[in-house]
Amino acid sequence: MSAPPSASAAPAAPAPAHRRLMFWVALLYFSEGLPLGVFYDLFPVNLRQAGVGPAEIGLLSLLGLAWTVKFLWAPLVDAWRGHRVWIAGANLGMAAVLAALAAQPEVLGQGATWPWVLLAAFTFLSATNDIATDGYTIELLRKDQFGVANGLRIGFYRVGMLAAGGLLVVAGWAGTTGQPNWSAAYLMGAALMVGNAVLLLMAPAQPPRPPRDAGASRREWATLREQPLWLVALALVLSGLLWPVLGPVAKAVGWSAVQAVSSTWWFKGAVPVGLMFAGAGLMVTAARGRNAHALADGPVFGAWVELLARPGMLAVLLFILLFKLGDAAMGFMVKPFWVDAGFTPAQIGLVSVNVGLGLSIAGGLAGGWYVDRAGIFKGLWVLGLAQALSNLGYAVAAWYVPHTEPGQAIPLAHQAAVYGASALESFTGGLGTGAFMAFLMGITSKARATTEYAILSSIFAFSRAVAGWAGGLGVEQMGYAAFFFLTFWLSFPAYGLLPAVRRMLDRADAR
Repeated sequence: MSAPPSASAAPAAPAPAHRRLMFWVALLYFSEGLPLGVFYDLFPVNLRQAGVGPAEIGLLSLLGLAWTVKFLWAPLVDAWRGHRVWIAGANLGMAAVLAALAAQPEVLGQGATWPWVLLAAFTFLSATNDIATDGYTIELLRKDQFGVANGLRIGFYRVGMLAAGGLLVVAGWAGTTGQPNWSAAYLMGAALMVGNAVLLLMAPAQPPRPPRDAGASRREWATLREQPLWLVALALVLSGLLWPVLGPVAKAVGWSAVQAVSSTWWFKGAVPVGLMFAGAGLMVTAARGRNAHALADGPVFGAWVELLARPGMLAVLLFILLFKLGDAAMGFMVKPFWVDAGFTPAQIGLVSVNVGLGLSIAGGLAGGWYVDRAGIFKGLWVLGLAQALSNLGYAVAAWYVPHTEPGQAIPLAHQAAVYGASALESFTGGLGTGAFMAFLMGITSKARATTEYAILSSIFAFSRAVAGWAGGLGVEQMGYAAFFFLTFWLSFPAYGLLPAVRRMLDRADAR
């Protein structure tokens, strides 16, 4: 029998960084944020410099619908497992797209079709990367780690987006005679993604789970033929999600009848929201139907059944739509307010982007720390209230700071008011986002984490898009100060649904 260790024995050395779970969380979400930054920062600037018109560049946003409907192929990722391989494969695929663009960056302005096919492939691969990353992270973490993990997640996701902005700097530095070198930027982006792929293959192994029935898929589709209500409901949900495509497509192909109504409030807001709620209502009805259990083990609709059959789930889905409504409605109007207040792009970039990045990371980490200690439920309402207060900060700034023409000097008091509002918004936005993500992770079943989280995050993405559109109308009709004040109150309808949220979290804890 071996002797007990000596009291003077040195303690075990801490695990090196590459073995620590939070290191991998940070790297995973840097890997997730980088492609989104490339899509929203690098591609549009390259297209415009290549002579592509603003209307055509606007169509680029339609390719971003891949992030909204990613729940359609999330069951495939979930069923085939090996999420590290999916993540690495998606990164390598995106690297290949960037390498192809690096070979002929000028082709983006020549009207060819194949570069747009590459951009579509890029968004599909990025959405697949998101699916695998979110599912893998939820399976890997314990519930008491969600808070800190989400703080890192928010911070390094933004670092990834900032790195994409750095590629614009690379293009400028590597260029000659005032012309950016897009090949250098794309090659640097491809190298980053290859590095991500190689490193993430060394991440901890995915927790095992019992194998699924090989015949579940066949039985699922046989059951769907007997219960077509599911397909009708899914068609309504997809119609709501894809409805924003109609306006830009109508403009591109000259559908005058659709163009005439595409800017009305009911076309852009009421119709897609109505379709989404009609589809969700039908799904809840179907999930609680007499024969819904026959779909419970299916690879596609099993996650829908498991989610929607839970008591109080419709109220929870409404909470997901509403919790960040005020934040999302104001968020799209913040940068236009800065411009109308007379700030230059350099000032906006220095404070709103760079300083805001650090404050968002700090807010995410502080929010994560609080959620781990106070719990997800308390974190939601306390940090959600802090998130709402930032809207009041911008309302005060918009009331105090007058409209200023570009090039005019801005008094220091006005600068301080806007900078203070920006700092408050960046920090408290990180607080609320950390709590909200912990909530989504907390109600997701680990057995179907990949598909369920993709469904819930798609619902949130839809509400963010609708709120952003409404923000533009609100500012036009009310002005910045009154609209920002209104968005403060838009943060509170979700609080009426907190009892349903508490019950859902309690049931999740009991599982």
